[in-house]
Amino acid sequence: MNLTQYRDKLSVHIDKVSRPFNRFTPNQITLLSFIFALVSMILYYKRVLYLAPIFLFISAILDLVDGNIARRVGLESKFGATIDWIVDKYIDCLIIISITLGGFVSAKIALFAVFGSMINTFIKPVTYIEIGFEKRVDGKIIDPLEGIGFFGRPETIIVILIASVIEIFFSNALLYGIYVIAIMTNLSAIDRIIYLYKTYG
Repeated sequence: MNLTQYRDKLSVHIDKVSRPFNRFTPNQITLLSFIFALVSMILYYKRVLYLAPIFLFISAILDLVDGNIARRVGLESKFGATIDWIVDKYIDCLIIISITLGGFVSAKIALFAVFGSMINTFIKPVTYIEIGFEKRVDGKIIDPLEGIGFFGRPETIIVILIASVIEIFFSNALLYGIYVIAIMTNLSAIDRIIYLYKTYG
């Protein structure tokens, strides 16, 4: 699936969404995204399912907005790009943990989902370091892994959001959603490893 590769095509729509946030700096928006995610985490832990996915959705939108504003108004920075990545992984992992602590899924399954989410992302910075990709377009590193791997952060968030809504009406939807994330993120990581082996092995 890999929705990340369609980012450029969606940029026009993201521009429209981001304009009301022009008064904020990109790093402030990243922090705001994290705050909304924290509220979502608490709500998942408290099993308030009619609100938890709403705050997570707002957090995800803000995550798109911060980078868009940085590029559009020329406020790109290496720190901003780095902290955005770090915050993203904090959110991904803590959301899965809060869903687990809320009793929707067992810790064993959650561990595989968190591991898959982390290793699927970890492959990219390792590739930057060991193989070397320094070219940047609008402040973002361009690398061959951008379109490799069929399940990343956008897909993870979408699955959690959809499963959360279904969970309101049918129990175990979040359980199956975390199963999907656990399987697909790890398979996506393997897909990237195979690509690297074929290309640089």
